[in-house]
Amino acid sequence: MSKLTNPIVVRGVGGFYDVLMPDGSLVRCQPRGKLRLSLDRILVGDWVKVGIVAASQGIIEDVLKRKNQLVRPAVANIDQAVVVLAFSDPEPDWLFLDRLLVLIEASSLKIVICINKRDLLEQPDQFQQMINVYRNIGYHVIITSTVDNQGVDELRELLKGKVSAFAGPSGVGKSSLLNRIEEGLELPVGSISRKLGRGRHTTRQVELIRLSNGGLVADTPGFSQLSLSGMAQDRLHAFFPEMAKSALLCRFSGCLHDKEPDCAVIQMVDAGQIAPSRYQNYLTLLAEIQRMR
Repeated sequence: MSKLTNPIVVRGVGGFYDVLMPDGSLVRCQPRGKLRLSLDRILVGDWVKVGIVAASQGIIEDVLKRKNQLVRPAVANIDQAVVVLAFSDPEPDWLFLDRLLVLIEASSLKIVICINKRDLLEQPDQFQQMINVYRNIGYHVIITSTVDNQGVDELRELLKGKVSAFAGPSGVGKSSLLNRIEEGLELPVGSISRKLGRGRHTTRQVELIRLSNGGLVADTPGFSQLSLSGMAQDRLHAFFPEMAKSALLCRFSGCLHDKEPDCAVIQMVDAGQIAPSRYQNYLTLLAEIQRMR
């Protein structure tokens, strides 16, 4: 494992925190009294100052300033987010993907889109048009399969030396991918609920997993709903990269790119420069934000 600059929290259980030290050792810590009384929660991924009190035991003296944090999953100091969907079982939900991309863009994280279960595709070019939509925007899209290891080496390389968060719906194969990436990891793998059509939750809590190539990966609990509560309606377009620049050319500075005249975003949609699927998902999310106001 590459050398860490600061001790980092990799797991929290029952008021105790496992902290990975720069020398590669793992120390179980309790927070100092003032931290226990603080309203600010210690998160997995936090850089901390540790005082050693005994062999493999310590006290978290302080939490260093975070460079970023995600609310759900609750994890700090992430370098990149790997958003995982599946080609089938469950079918890809593109609105869910755009919702998740908006929240990650708002956190200013680098994004990798991974579409797993390539072996379940009925036709080789199925979903290729949608894949091209996201590649043309500028997202790094990886196609993977844990059956024949397609894309696994590429994904492993992207995780090297970085702190990454895996996120996406349950059942898409996040844990299976990590088992392929890191030999001997043996994370529990769930199955798809035939009645509900979605995955069973196999990851119960956020934990940073050490990889032999120097990376740390948060295998986060599966989830199916993400709220945009608190997001300003006139800021939503900023988290759709293909809309952000063109929005500056709109006639009105507060344009919501819905029904306003001389809207540059709508003009780009009409000209085929913005994918209709992305624009429709933008309108769906915009309406959701407006209902919550």
